[in-house]
Amino acid sequence: MTMVSSLAAQTTLQGSATVVRMRGDARYTTAPSNWKPVSVGEVLKPGTIVQTGMSPDSYLDLLLGDGRTPMVGAQLFNPALLAAAGGGASSPGYQPSAGQNVVRVADNTILGIDTLTGVETGADVVTDTQLDLKSGHVFGNVKKMPAASRFEIKLPNGVARIRETTYELWWDGRGEVSAGSMIESLIGKNGIPGTHVIGSDMEFDPVTGKTTRLSDPDHLRNMAKDLAVGKDKSPPSIKTAPDPTRRPVSTPHGPPFDPPGPPPQHPPFNPPGPPTQGPP
Repeated sequence: MTMVSSLAAQTTLQGSATVVRMRGDARYTTAPSNWKPVSVGEVLKPGTIVQTGMSPDSYLDLLLGDGRTPMVGAQLFNPALLAAAGGGASSPGYQPSAGQNVVRVADNTILGIDTLTGVETGADVVTDTQLDLKSGHVFGNVKKMPAASRFEIKLPNGVARIRETTYELWWDGRGEVSAGSMIESLIGKNGIPGTHVIGSDMEFDPVTGKTTRLSDPDHLRNMAKDLAVGKDKSPPSIKTAPDPTRRPVSTPHGPPFDPPGPPPQHPPFNPPGPPTQGPP
């Protein structure tokens, strides 16, 4: 009887990701060859893939919802507001509440939104967040959550599990953490799996396999403030390095574009119209 009552008290909530800030071009799809431009205020459901433009200034901020908290106040970055303020004030933007997680999708990045759910247990809400970083890199925060909750980002060669931290993560497993922790389970180049724990003010380099102290810990803290209050005094300070490799996009829809690297055969953005199809 107790078990039946407990199960009856649990309510599953379907979450979504809302675009609260953006710069440059971005697009999304939920079906093969059906790409649409992203706009601020867009609500993206699980099963969506988003891609940002190749301009170094491009980015997209996604507010991850568990189905409970209303998400309002999204605003597009407006350079005119900065010019009017003489560069001394920041443009207004969305201000997330204390319990809301935000992910910044950096330029030339492909991110899948796989799972966003919440289960009301009576005492709190247990959340399950699963993203798929197919290429490029992301920056974000993960607020305090119940022990049974999960926040994971899948990578081409593994998965990163993140708890109560500000983090930056690249598709190849390179990661930085300012507080809390991130645990990466990766398949190395030798095919052998390994687990790497990244603690406060630490960074992990998948090439060397070493975890070391952050060379610039203020970088993550400044970016965390930017996410929290929506400030945008200058182009985002996310560090983006050219990626000399080309990796396949891990999506059941097939590779409609190439991940970061040298100029692709068919550009990831050529609006208006659908993306140019490359050779089969």
